[in-house]
Amino acid sequence: MYKSVIVGTGPAGLTAAIYLARANMRPLVIEGPEPGGQLTTTTEVENFPGFPEGIMGPELLENMRKQAERFGAEFYTGWVKKADLSERPFKLQVEGIEEILSETLIISTGASAKYLGIPNEQNNIGYGVSTCATCDGFFFKNKEIIVVGGGDSALEEANFLTRFASKVTVVHRREELRASKIMQDRARANKKIEWALNKTPVEVIADNQGVNGFKVVNNDSGKEEVIHTNGIFVAIGHHPNTGFLDGQITTDNNGYIITNPGTSETNIPGVFACGDVQDSRYRQAITAAGSGSMAAIDSERFIDSLEH
Repeated sequence: MYKSVIVGTGPAGLTAAIYLARANMRPLVIEGPEPGGQLTTTTEVENFPGFPEGIMGPELLENMRKQAERFGAEFYTGWVKKADLSERPFKLQVEGIEEILSETLIISTGASAKYLGIPNEQNNIGYGVSTCATCDGFFFKNKEIIVVGGGDSALEEANFLTRFASKVTVVHRREELRASKIMQDRARANKKIEWALNKTPVEVIADNQGVNGFKVVNNDSGKEEVIHTNGIFVAIGHHPNTGFLDGQITTDNNGYIITNPGTSETNIPGVFACGDVQDSRYRQAITAAGSGSMAAIDSERFIDSLEH
């Protein structure tokens, strides 16, 4: 039996663990076999406060984990296979453990970026392939960049990247974009944005220096071509990691957990959500960490209300 269990070890979950551990709640933090979330795929983080020279993403996560352990947080590695949130204490079936009981639950399982699934994509993440323009755009000053996608997020990232890049080319599989008219108008009015529509991505071209090209096929002619680029930003969406909840928590149409405004509270008392699993707008390490502290405080106050 635990007072609080945290599922997920990105910036949100680790911050929640730090806060709860300092409050003598001795939380259990359950991490998957690949802990840390999207920050583990980021090389240098330059926009997290307190690190004027920047810090590597995995190093930042390791420091946060050590800080939580210092105050007494426990960690266990394994998949949460099922959660029963019908009554308190909540019951979690975790790989390698028969059952875990907890008075409160903090869900910080994040959202996974969708990738193209083409050759050389995964092994160049952090070396020219990215899914976050606000995180990595700074590294592409005066360089040519590709944004893959046709929705609002893709065009928003393309517009943002023109602050740094000499040219941004939007690559989309179809001739028609899915983005809203206002976003299309804004992007088409930007002189730094060029278009490669009706072209399907085939392969990321790279050498030991990183990405230098993007192979696509023209859907009309069937001919392949290579677009020169120094960076490829994949903006085809994210999917929140909530499968283990079996629909017990209220989500929006895209699967993101809905929290009460200004809090981390979900539709189930005692269950809280923080980080990218409930944030489809910002998706930054610092906002995830901030929401993690909110979830910890909400959890602690919930426990206090039970004891009184």
